[in-house]
Amino acid sequence: MAHLDVFRNPDATTASVIPYVVDVQSELLADLPTHVVIPLAYPEAIETPILRLNPKVGVGDTALVVLTQDMASVSNRLLRHPVANLSPQRDEILAALDFLFTGF
Repeated sequence: MAHLDVFRNPDATTASVIPYVVDVQSELLADLPTHVVIPLAYPEAIETPILRLNPKVGVGDTALVVLTQDMASVSNRLLRHPVANLSPQRDEILAALDFLFTGF
């Protein structure tokens, strides 16, 4: 798994609103049995996004919002086939994580 790989949401109950998750865990920790992911939701799923916390990204032609505050740990077994990679948006995603944890 590469840093910032995007996977289809493994949770069928939320996939209609959150079609993807992005893996934000360091590749140095790839051997752990779980990875930290952030949900990627359709823009209408979040009423009032905080721009630094919820940057906009695209997967293919689909516009999405990064729900940084909803990140979670999931089993590697659920993250099999990446469909995209958000490395071009790395700075915005890392800034959102920094804002979540430090407020800056």
